[in-house]
Amino acid sequence: MTAKNLKGSIVALITPFHEDGSVNFEKLAQLVDFHLENGTDGLLILGTTGESSAMSHEEDDAVCEFVVKRVAGRVPVIAGSGSNCTQTMLEKSLSFEKLGADALLLITPYYNKTNEEGMYNHFKTVADAVHIPCILYNVPGRTGCGISEDVVRRLSTHPNIMGIKEASGNLSYTAKIARYVNEDFALYSGNDDMVLPILSLGGSGVISVLANILPRQTHDMVMDYLNGDRDKALQAQLGLLDVINGLFLEVNPIPVKEAMNQMGMEVGGYRQPLGPMGEAAKAKLAAALKAAGLV
Repeated sequence: MTAKNLKGSIVALITPFHEDGSVNFEKLAQLVDFHLENGTDGLLILGTTGESSAMSHEEDDAVCEFVVKRVAGRVPVIAGSGSNCTQTMLEKSLSFEKLGADALLLITPYYNKTNEEGMYNHFKTVADAVHIPCILYNVPGRTGCGISEDVVRRLSTHPNIMGIKEASGNLSYTAKIARYVNEDFALYSGNDDMVLPILSLGGSGVISVLANILPRQTHDMVMDYLNGDRDKALQAQLGLLDVINGLFLEVNPIPVKEAMNQMGMEVGGYRQPLGPMGEAAKAKLAAALKAAGLV
């Protein structure tokens, strides 16, 4: 399965845990099947929403291998191999490629940050070494550093870089980098509340937290827009805003896991330093889910 030219809804999949904190592979299988049955166009595993930063490399490999086998080529599997250490990101990328991932999501070097040339080479090092396509991930609110327009321009011509997940929330920046979108370099929304604005700038879809609970609706919203039914897509985007906002009342993925548990999906808790959702926020989330008919 190739990830090139992927369009639609790519779920940023949560990692379910047992009560003892270990990965719940039985539940993970159920979640994969749930998405395959409900129109999700691709699976992103081991991203921010998947809590990879609190998991061991051995657990990451086990999750990647398991999901790849469960999906069995039916949709692309994208593995988050990012790290603030370029060498670590390279090693994880090579490992996930060997385990059968169809593409990689590469994040900016959080904490240590870098200069322009360092940022360019951080991504180029991996893209040069692997044989599966790479997606850049721009989320400065989490990492403390972003990918400049010029570095995006340079990387957009790399034959092994297929696109960028844009989650800065800055539409002015998004419009600037949208100038580099072409048949070999795609733009994906990294914010569920900005899917349509980014599609209007030439985006191909969303890498979505919302899709964990509403896979069919997220897929349909994107494809309605891409297929020309923009009014229907707009109504879907606006109609989902209260649920989307509920999923970000606290740091992701705390609210989405809480929502899934409230909906009876039993995905377990979190890895530290994440903790249970506060009672006030939990009540607001429950109200949003109830209003949407989800609980």
